[in-house]
Amino acid sequence: MVKEPKKFEKQRLTMVKTQIERRGVTDPGVLDAMRRVPRHLFVSEALMDQAYGDFPLPIGTQQTISQPYIVAEMTQALKLKKDDRVLEIGTGSGYQAAVIAEIAFRVYTIERIHALLVKARSLFDRLRYHNIVTRYSDGTIGWSDESPFDAIIVTAGAPEIPQVLIDQLSVGGRMVLPVGNQHAQELIQLTKEEDGIKRINLGGCRFVKLMGEYGWKA
Repeated sequence: MVKEPKKFEKQRLTMVKTQIERRGVTDPGVLDAMRRVPRHLFVSEALMDQAYGDFPLPIGTQQTISQPYIVAEMTQALKLKKDDRVLEIGTGSGYQAAVIAEIAFRVYTIERIHALLVKARSLFDRLRYHNIVTRYSDGTIGWSDESPFDAIIVTAGAPEIPQVLIDQLSVGGRMVLPVGNQHAQELIQLTKEEDGIKRINLGGCRFVKLMGEYGWKA
């Protein structure tokens, strides 16, 4: 792994204790992952000193890296196991994929903005996340060649839950995504069961728009 200044390790441990554990995230695997992934490397050098703050940050091309608590909450809601294969829609900075890669067997992540994907892939290689597979595509259509997935996470706000993603989820699989209008959404945890879909509302949130065939149109 890449060596880092001690101050970032201290800030990261404080972040987990004060922003994440205190708000009810209890999954040991999620907490350990959040302690390990160097969040400051997923933002620009100018923003590194703010990387462990309790807020999202811009990453360019009108996209953001999500607030640390939201990353932890969504990861916990996936109920990940070590042999899970996970699909992520919206690579962005790559931070969410890295957190999941610390827990799950393999992460398949799709990004529609080429510049972001190139940067994230370079960082995955630098940090030796060899269990992350990347693809430049419209994430709203999923990755049918590699389906079904044990879990799917969507890191942008969708107007509704894309049926094509439900179809690519295995029975017993979990999906977490923000659903709503362009200004505010509800974070939804979905479980695909033999007799249908179980849906839980985890509360309000706000994400950038999910763009693509089954999301918002450009």
